[in-house]
Amino acid sequence: MNLEHLTTETPNEKSKNLDKLSSLEFCVLMNALDQSVAASVQKVLPQIAKAIDIIAERFKQGGRIVYIGAGTSGRLGLLDAVECVPTFGLKEGRVLGLIAGGQKAFIHAVEGAEDSPGLAAADLENIKLCDKDVLIGIAASGRTPYVLGGLEYANSIDAYTISISCNLNAEISKLAKLSIEVDTGSEILTGSTRLKAGTAQKLILNMISTGVMTQVGKVYKNLMVDVLCTNLKLTGRAARIVMLATGASLERAKEALRACANNAKVAIVMILNNVSAQQAKEILKKNEGFIESKK
Repeated sequence: MNLEHLTTETPNEKSKNLDKLSSLEFCVLMNALDQSVAASVQKVLPQIAKAIDIIAERFKQGGRIVYIGAGTSGRLGLLDAVECVPTFGLKEGRVLGLIAGGQKAFIHAVEGAEDSPGLAAADLENIKLCDKDVLIGIAASGRTPYVLGGLEYANSIDAYTISISCNLNAEISKLAKLSIEVDTGSEILTGSTRLKAGTAQKLILNMISTGVMTQVGKVYKNLMVDVLCTNLKLTGRAARIVMLATGASLERAKEALRACANNAKVAIVMILNNVSAQQAKEILKKNEGFIESKK
């Protein structure tokens, strides 16, 4: 396999003596190179914004976000999918992450899994990918067979396809309806795309999921109002969110939360409108999940 044309595989001249550097010199150099990542992502903000708009519209109609990737790229997709559930109060399955080799590949590499386009199609059939869904193929190299196979399958059933790569003119871009190519350049450690490329992918996934959830009513002002109270920390955070959103006292916030089974969004609507929990739920339903009507 010819990787010479991939910038992510090209040796970095600035780190050619990496093994001779002191620990501090190493840290200074790596930090300097890492600072270029945000600037690289900045160049593709219009594409990311378009992705957010498209995904949000499909999500409102019941579609799912499905990330697919191998190795580091797959793990980053899984991470974003898993964190969306408690952060935005999503039902299991609305955001999914698929990794070549299955869930066990999150911890242990599965030999050859990323080289199988057919494996991706089988994985997508297993989750019943449909035309309402959005498939986001993630590959630093931009040519991972597993991701290519996934995009091909998604296109065949008319799901919307988006690609995220860290090389220009990537193979996955040719298959995606919307491509995001962020040129992160060569790594401090040649070919180790878990570094700058991985950081860029994480930044983009953070933007996409947070932007989409904001558009579908999971955010009020800059507060995560659908946070799930699954532990003491999150229960305390929910109370603070209610206080910040309404100006209420801590005791009033806790009282409202107790009345609605710790649903921060419902508690906020209760206090802002001086209504019961049931009335607050009806207001939210009328507003399509938004605390304030968008109409």
